[in-house]
Amino acid sequence: MILGETSPKAGTAATLDDLFRRAGVRHPDALALADPPNRESFTDGRPRTLSFAQADRAISMFAAKLRNFGLQTDSIVAIQLPNTVESIIALLGVLRAGMIAAPMPLLWRHRDIVGGLGQIGAKAIVTCSRIGKAAHAEMARQAAVDLFSIRQVCGFGVDLPDGVVPFDDVFASEIGGGAANALAAHTRPGPAAAHVAVITFGLDARGITPVARNHSELVAGGLEVFLEADTAADAPHLSTIPVASFAGIAVTALPWLLSGGSLHLHHGFDANTFAAQCSSLDGGAVILPAAATDPVTEAGLLASKGQNVVALWRGPERMSAAKPWEGRSALVDVASFGEFGLVAARRGANRLPAAISLGAADPSHRAAGAPTVIETSRGTSGTLGLRGRMVPSVAPGRTHPLCFPANGAGYVDTGWICRLDAGGLVVAAPPPGLTLIGGYPFHLNQVDEFVAEIDPDATIVALPDADLSQRFAGTAVGWTRLLAKMDELGANPLISAGFRPRATPEAA
Repeated sequence: MILGETSPKAGTAATLDDLFRRAGVRHPDALALADPPNRESFTDGRPRTLSFAQADRAISMFAAKLRNFGLQTDSIVAIQLPNTVESIIALLGVLRAGMIAAPMPLLWRHRDIVGGLGQIGAKAIVTCSRIGKAAHAEMARQAAVDLFSIRQVCGFGVDLPDGVVPFDDVFASEIGGGAANALAAHTRPGPAAAHVAVITFGLDARGITPVARNHSELVAGGLEVFLEADTAADAPHLSTIPVASFAGIAVTALPWLLSGGSLHLHHGFDANTFAAQCSSLDGGAVILPAAATDPVTEAGLLASKGQNVVALWRGPERMSAAKPWEGRSALVDVASFGEFGLVAARRGANRLPAAISLGAADPSHRAAGAPTVIETSRGTSGTLGLRGRMVPSVAPGRTHPLCFPANGAGYVDTGWICRLDAGGLVVAAPPPGLTLIGGYPFHLNQVDEFVAEIDPDATIVALPDADLSQRFAGTAVGWTRLLAKMDELGANPLISAGFRPRATPEAA
């Protein structure tokens, strides 16, 4: 099976579960995971906090429940959860079960869920009863009707629809004997870290594109952020970025695992909750969307306790227009190129984003002897190329349906347009036709076609937006009927929001 084969590019030897267990052995009773204090405002259940020992039990319980379904090693388990403790337990639980996690973007609805999971033969979906006003468990159940491969739909929360298996009992205090039996060793050939761990979803001219990464490639992505931030061991991390993409896993889960400290989660954005979470932490790192860093700082929401700030740029072409950083903490810019990879760089004396280093990363902010995990190039067509341990690539002459083709030098063409600068590379524009709405990628021609199928007279365009980078704006004579049809088809809310009175869509 292609998803279970090993790669000769093993990179680091540790799996994500190895990293978690190492932290747990050192500090079993220390705080590992903490929910957003305002959790009940957007999903079911009171806020949870788990020590490493408690999280370890929950991960094993989660893994055992999956194995008890009869799912086999390397089965693909889709995950769609808010930025809560369950999302981390689910990710690590799937991996401990010897399966492959497929985290889905939170704004995916029926149309995208079926389109994405249908390509990879997912066997199960793990979600929750609701995120905000959206009934995600019901959406997953309906998607399973259209996906022949789905054998189980599992959910956290109350009032789950019929047929959805409740999973809240993974937080029970003890592991039963049945769980221990279900977690009998699952063997694969070759190094464990070289096996596919996660499938995330990108977008190209063909539509949704699944991308497979092994443990080593995921760890390399986290190392890029961890090394540049230079966060201390056992430091706390507060993240507003859900683990629903490669970038989300790399900036949220991996720095926490590599540090061995605590991970505090924040969903959407609530200013009072965020400020309280920041003020309760000493040191560590705060992880934010890049667009939020300046407003958060200007509002005085970041505590001045030596916390590093990690800013995730899902639209790296906007970095060149950034304002000088006014905060008192160090700021690390993370330029994300979709599911291809990411590059991290700490701001220097001028407090502006640094140009992306041509070739290997600038080692001046990193510990001596730190490994190089990403390298850049500028191709003859003026586009950014990436290679390194985080990039899931295949050599010329070979094909792999869930990896990117590389050129003779090993670089993968991201399609992002860049120019040479005295200090390196500056990203000028996303791939042609691609637009980013609040970090979600869309191909405008595909959105046009979708809207035209419903109403040939309707129009939709992408406009600049201070908060979302861009937003959709649409016109239609029969907009009520058009919106009803979009809801029926399960369209992404960011598309339908273009035809509604201006409002902030559900937090991504």
